[in-house]
Amino acid sequence: MKQKEVAAILGIDQRVYSNYEIGKRDIPLNHLMTLADFYHVSVDYILGRKEGTKE
Repeated sequence: MKQKEVAAILGIDQRVYSNYEIGKRDIPLNHLMTLADFYHVSVDYILGRKEGTKE
């Protein structure tokens, strides 16, 4: 997905999402949870702490 598409899912500007990706800003927990739900994975998986899905 393009940054603009992911940013739209989160309801934020693409530049803000870009800052999350490059590590300029920490992504808020509510955005992590939204992405986890969208991709059907756990927040731990997104953070690289656990393999697999949230089930």
